[in-house]
Amino acid sequence: MLQSNALPLEEKAQDGLKKVLIIAYYWPPAGGPGVQRWLKFVKYLPEFNIHPIVFIPENAHYPLIDKDLSLEVSKDITILKAPINEPYKWAGLLSKKSSKTISRGIISENKKQSIIEKLMLFVRGNFFIPDARIGWVKPSVKRLSQYIEKEHIETIITTGPPHSMHLIGLKLKTQLGVKWLADFRDPWTTIGYHKQLKLTRASKAKHKRLENQVLNTADQIIVTSSVTKHEFNKLTTKPINLITNGYDYESSETAPLDSKFTLSHIGSLLSKRNPEILWQALRDLTETHNEFSQDFQLNLVGAVSDDVLQSITNYKLSKYLDNKGYVSHKEAIEYQRKSQLLLLIEIDSEDTKCIIPGKLFEYMISNRPIIAVGPMGSDVEHIIKETNTGHYFGYTDYQSLKSTILEHYKAYKSGTLKTHPVGLEKYHRKSLTHSLSKLL
Repeated sequence: MLQSNALPLEEKAQDGLKKVLIIAYYWPPAGGPGVQRWLKFVKYLPEFNIHPIVFIPENAHYPLIDKDLSLEVSKDITILKAPINEPYKWAGLLSKKSSKTISRGIISENKKQSIIEKLMLFVRGNFFIPDARIGWVKPSVKRLSQYIEKEHIETIITTGPPHSMHLIGLKLKTQLGVKWLADFRDPWTTIGYHKQLKLTRASKAKHKRLENQVLNTADQIIVTSSVTKHEFNKLTTKPINLITNGYDYESSETAPLDSKFTLSHIGSLLSKRNPEILWQALRDLTETHNEFSQDFQLNLVGAVSDDVLQSITNYKLSKYLDNKGYVSHKEAIEYQRKSQLLLLIEIDSEDTKCIIPGKLFEYMISNRPIIAVGPMGSDVEHIIKETNTGHYFGYTDYQSLKSTILEHYKAYKSGTLKTHPVGLEKYHRKSLTHSLSKLL
């Protein structure tokens, strides 16, 4: 039985609005970056004569909760809910800590994994393909098939990860012939954590087979990065459209800057997202510049792995660290606006060149310079240089990274530390939604 929050949809049809069904897992009160994309799309779609109908789990086991995001849900949409059985709840009986960290995407280095964690990763990778929400596919298809026929819905959108949402779209497309757009917020088989799931050869083959089916059955593919678009172009001839994440109006308010020379990283820092080149540069600056050491503060806002914290200790930076932990999206925006510098860190890997963190776009309109460390040739590097919002460094650029931080510190001391961004308008959520509306 589907639960709905809306008035009969006949009224929407009479208003001349096109009805589009969006199938998503992450939705408020879930926190984290996976929620923002479609929360904002549905906010603006009615301005382009499209009425969004959002299908979500009613009892999802979200690893992060942000109740403030529930206040941002548009009143001008229809929300459908159906129950889901979450295996992470049962996994918590074995190890609550391991279950919580794995569901957040924080996976320890292999040599540091306990037997329980290794077992949970093996089960997660090989018994739940493509992911732990696979059990929601069959009942959702049954419920939505009836709803689609009843409401005469012609277009559906699935957004993943979790990529099980795309399997719902695959079955609805096959059974009903609806127009289907598959939105990939991240890639599928080439995403970084995929290699850590201890997949058997058969499991890897099944992932590839499902990915191929989705990419070659959907009418349109949407991706968030040009690297992913290039990757998918090798796998399908279906049209692939690049629509990045972006920023919204409420993110552009100003706030008093920190009195300290704060370098702030917003979001999760996984075990492999551990920029020792940065810790080394900061250690050397604190040891050789007395005034810098008195003014400097490192803020980590979000979930941080024990490996990263240990590295910070090893580089004698613990006394400068303010580890805030996970905060609401509203609080995260406040930290971005008041920090002197913003840090963006990505794993040094070919697989991460396509990852564009949602926070990048909020960083860009914060008027604070960005210091980014990641693989060379990434989409993030291109966007930062294109918009003139900061500096990007590879994992071997120690001297230039250190020099740039010192230059920013001197600008901070003189009261001239700021950015001069260009071309940000195309990344506004309304502009991005306009691009989406053209596909619909």
